[in-house]
Amino acid sequence: MARRAEPPDGGWGWVVVLSAFIQSALVFGVLRSFGVFFVEFVAAFEEQAARVSWIASIGIAVQQFGSECCAWVPWPTTHGKQREGTWGPEKGKAKGREDIEGGRRRPPRRTPSNSPGPIGSALSTKLGPRPVVMTGGILAALGMLLAAFATSLTHLYLSIGLVSGTGWALTFTPTLACLSRYFCRRRSLAVGLALTGVGLSSFAFAPLFQWLISRYAWRGALLVLSALSLHLMACGALLRPLSLTEDTSVGGPGAQLTSLLCHGPFIRYTLALTLINTGYFIPYVHLVAHLQDLGWDPLPAAFLLSVAAISDLVGRVASGWLGDAVPGPVARLLMLWTTLTGVSLALFPVAQSPTTLVVLAVTYGFTSGALTPVAFSVIPELVGTGRIYCGLGLVQMIESIGGLLGAPLSGYLRDVTGNYMVSFMVAGAFLLAGSGVLTTLPHFFSCISASTSRPQDLGIEALDTKIPLPKEEGLGED
Repeated sequence: MARRAEPPDGGWGWVVVLSAFIQSALVFGVLRSFGVFFVEFVAAFEEQAARVSWIASIGIAVQQFGSECCAWVPWPTTHGKQREGTWGPEKGKAKGREDIEGGRRRPPRRTPSNSPGPIGSALSTKLGPRPVVMTGGILAALGMLLAAFATSLTHLYLSIGLVSGTGWALTFTPTLACLSRYFCRRRSLAVGLALTGVGLSSFAFAPLFQWLISRYAWRGALLVLSALSLHLMACGALLRPLSLTEDTSVGGPGAQLTSLLCHGPFIRYTLALTLINTGYFIPYVHLVAHLQDLGWDPLPAAFLLSVAAISDLVGRVASGWLGDAVPGPVARLLMLWTTLTGVSLALFPVAQSPTTLVVLAVTYGFTSGALTPVAFSVIPELVGTGRIYCGLGLVQMIESIGGLLGAPLSGYLRDVTGNYMVSFMVAGAFLLAGSGVLTTLPHFFSCISASTSRPQDLGIEALDTKIPLPKEEGLGED
């Protein structure tokens, strides 16, 4: 397959956008509507809120942590001839540690320093994103199916948290990384359109799940959700490989990982997203329970999540357009949306009237939706499109710590204090702390974007993983 000099900014990329749209709906739309099941699990198993909160938290953490494995999946560029980051040109003089064998370069040996690990290695050498994503769809559906027969919280931890979480990990990240490779100038818009599936499905799923629970009980609702999750298989079938000339210059997986771990701005950005992630999902897990504590009926409480979801959808599209239209670094927009999201979260406990709660839900939905597409768009600016698989996977792996601890911490604070006031204030504080870290990124106060979507040459020596990262625009500053 011929390599493109730069992303096509369209073409089959729009089909990948459609695939990502459906996947985001069936992954994060489900996670963000899971607060409806939260109340049912508390009643069915007679457990404390903190323990029940671990179900969604484990699923989020496994999805994000497991993304690191599937993020290493480079697509074969030809059948049996050339793989990205492995084979060099068929002819020419050997460079560095590579040897000539029959007119072709010998691929570097896989050693502990340049291997992505057993799972990642097997995926990258034998499979590809299509079967990986389709397998993820099967696992996501299987987890929900097993959860319908659960008799304890441990069963739900394993089925929804581990099995479905693994399925979500195998579907979302490879598709989003693929989408980022298809777009450059319109990347923020494309990501924003793809992630509107989260807002649209959250609007539909919260009342739908509540209706299914009222009609079929929570076990029957999980069976329906299992059937919906099988549609992830069709999304995987829509993916198509794209090879860029930049891929040959970024080194192997070990070199990329070492470069990123030594890259100060990338580490600070990962820290910021981890803090943001700790508080981001709290309303989708505990808002329904908080409203019921205030005396709301279950269906109106679930409907308020739908109101937030509609605002979320609008925010994603608007933010995606602004990310491409407004000059300057995208991180500045991300800081704005993150700050507003943190403030709206902190104000939830002091709101009592339905009108005020609806206004806060709309504000939170818009700003939390707006921060998502620009959050993913910052990563190519920091690491380049050639390292997008590694960068996106590493970010999601580390920020899974926040996703794992956020909801249980919120549930624990509720159990200690008797209400969700402190829980929402602490969640808002985490987002505000993440906003502060974002201001330390390179070019944050500049009017010029720090985009590094152009190919960046690490040199052949990068395969040795022993040299420092070259100081290029956006990658070498710290």
